[in-house]
Amino acid sequence: MRKLRQAVSLTRFSLSSLQCHPKMASFTPTKFLPSRTLCNLLESPLPSSSSSLRSFYAAFLCNSRTFSTNVVDESQVPAPIDYSSVLQEDEFHRLADSTIHHLLEKLEEYGDTVDVDGFDVDYGNEVLTMKLGDLGTYVVNKQTPNRQIWLSSPVSGPSRFDWDPSSQAWVYRRNKANLLGILEVELKQLCGESVNLS
Repeated sequence: MRKLRQAVSLTRFSLSSLQCHPKMASFTPTKFLPSRTLCNLLESPLPSSSSSLRSFYAAFLCNSRTFSTNVVDESQVPAPIDYSSVLQEDEFHRLADSTIHHLLEKLEEYGDTVDVDGFDVDYGNEVLTMKLGDLGTYVVNKQTPNRQIWLSSPVSGPSRFDWDPSSQAWVYRRNKANLLGILEVELKQLCGESVNLS
């Protein structure tokens, strides 16, 4: 608790008192330590005197690479939704049902061409399930409130696909991957035979 009080009091120091350090001249009052940095301070032994604390704090700020908690890896962030293109419910059902029924037919045909123990395709309660025995199970279903098709894959895990009017396909917003394209690649990888789902 004493360390916590010391660290909190550190954050209340006047920045002018820290600017005596040459490297602190460019430090502005709008930059603050991120919470994870404060946690690092709590875990480190702190010097006892206030002047030592000021030096410790100034040195730590000078060596810190960022003062923002809002650093985001943009490659991991989904693309923004264009809400003007969100489907009406009846249009969503038409497109999603068409895609799932098309998949059902193609996957049944594919099952006749591959030698996989336990291969089975089933459609019920608006859920398409494809079992590949020991290789795993795929599940494809509609998510009406989100206007999405969800895929559960034994290879790539769960994915959510939005209808993309420009490509006329169900697309995963994180990486722009196409639902049918993902299934084609993964089924060839698992079963050893290529399949055309378009």
